[in-house]
Amino acid sequence: MNAPVTTNLPRALPAEHRRRLMSAAREVSFPAGTRLFEEGGHAGHFWIVRTGTVELDMRVPGRQPAVIEALGHNELVGWSWLLAPHVWHLGAEAATPLRAYEFDAGTVRAMCQADPEFGRAVTAWVGEVVSHRLQAARTRLLDLYAPYGSGTRR
Repeated sequence: MNAPVTTNLPRALPAEHRRRLMSAAREVSFPAGTRLFEEGGHAGHFWIVRTGTVELDMRVPGRQPAVIEALGHNELVGWSWLLAPHVWHLGAEAATPLRAYEFDAGTVRAMCQADPEFGRAVTAWVGEVVSHRLQAARTRLLDLYAPYGSGTRR
């Protein structure tokens, strides 16, 4: 899959904002094969991967869900929690045993509202993630379904 660009938390948020965000985290783990969320479901949590791999997928009528991207260490899993109507645009599954930091979306949104500077930093971080994920989805879908693929070789 594509390499992460700026979705990596340590580089994406200033240290002060990173500490603040991490104060709302709780450690969780999931066995391989666990569905974290389904496309169309309520986006009430998000995660940052500590160890393991999460595969993002999307429904394709008449086919198995298409894996769009694999996420690993320090990457954000889920961005739909930030933007109304807070509904997942993709699905996600632990491809390997997963350890992650889990965040309650409502708590983090309240933190963003209470501190506009923190909110801008989180929104910019999530915006970068969204941009990267859209490009990854486009490339992967071209690889899967276009007659000549995306034109990129891996």
